[in-house]
Amino acid sequence: MLNPPPLSLYIHIPWCVQKCPYCDFNSHALKSGIPEQAYIDALLEDLDQDLQRYQLSEPAAQNASGQEPRTLHSIFIGGGTPSLISPAAIKRLLDGVAAKLAFQPDIEITMEANPGTIEAGRFAQYQQAGVTRISIGVQSFDNEKLVKLGRIHGSAEAVRAAHLAHQIGLKSFNLDLMHGLPGQTLSQAMTDLDQAIALDPPHLSWYQLTIEPNTLFYSQPPRLPDDDLLWDIFEQGHQKLTQAGYIQYEISGYAKPGFQCQHNLNYWRFGDYLGIGCGAHGKISFPDGSIIRTTKVKHPKGYLNLLKPYLDQETEVPAKDRPFEFFMNRFRLIEPCPKQDFAEMTGLPLTTVQPTIDWAKHQGFLDETEQHWQITERGKLFLNDLLAEFMADEG
Repeated sequence: MLNPPPLSLYIHIPWCVQKCPYCDFNSHALKSGIPEQAYIDALLEDLDQDLQRYQLSEPAAQNASGQEPRTLHSIFIGGGTPSLISPAAIKRLLDGVAAKLAFQPDIEITMEANPGTIEAGRFAQYQQAGVTRISIGVQSFDNEKLVKLGRIHGSAEAVRAAHLAHQIGLKSFNLDLMHGLPGQTLSQAMTDLDQAIALDPPHLSWYQLTIEPNTLFYSQPPRLPDDDLLWDIFEQGHQKLTQAGYIQYEISGYAKPGFQCQHNLNYWRFGDYLGIGCGAHGKISFPDGSIIRTTKVKHPKGYLNLLKPYLDQETEVPAKDRPFEFFMNRFRLIEPCPKQDFAEMTGLPLTTVQPTIDWAKHQGFLDETEQHWQITERGKLFLNDLLAEFMADEG
């Protein structure tokens, strides 16, 4: 029987003041007040249904699947703009979750926040509600670029939010920063990064703007930097971050030692997570080796309609798809991948993927030891080719 991996919880808050032109997340522009009471009630009922359906909180003696009750490793409240929800409602939500699932003593509870002045002023109240980590959506410190990105805050508000996150003594906080913005020069990208580093966040998510389907930028594409400039931005930015004491632990994640996002690590390590809220996704593993993925009702009106179930889709991951899904996550991380994790988390023997591993080593994409696989610098550059081979191998 498999030992189930750590369990996290993702909570989706779908509302924003306005929809950003690059955003393909399930978010909805706020046209009137948020139905806080009803939505928190729905989130907790959604969690109840998951716990009962998958028997995750019952005593082992009563649990048909035979697995021990699960404890929560981390919580991530994302959106949308979760900081539009009042601190009192966030407290009721977290208290309600704690009444249903045991928390690990060092649980990380992250909430995304807009750096607007009003919301930043509530950071301390969110901390009192149980939030241990805030992720601040800065995106840029260039006011002209912020306007092009459809952001409702300015550079000064972002700086104030970061200072406040330091002042209230959060265990950690993150700044989200984009590069490769419309019309951005190398100098502008480095100035943005210098300003972020000067604010000394424990964690920095530094990622390239990509144009996604179903966004305004997709239908009206802005002019973005070319590939050569994007590479120069990444190369110089990576050097700056390294010199400032940040360690790259995943493709776009940089952290001071000991401040990696535990929720993200569990996700990329192919851990389990429940997903509650509009359009939230979940992944749950079982002792018999089966893995299911869940998706919740996407639109707030449908989600809040009590005549409908919260669960929209539930699919079992076929054994032939598990290697691709596992490596699609693990190879995003910089750390070595223990072979034991593959066997335990997919329920498959190592011989299943050895031919593809041998091919990847020959291509210079992977290094292998007795205990680990390690993606190489070349492997990162050709990650899509590497992953496609795992899909073909099992297809």
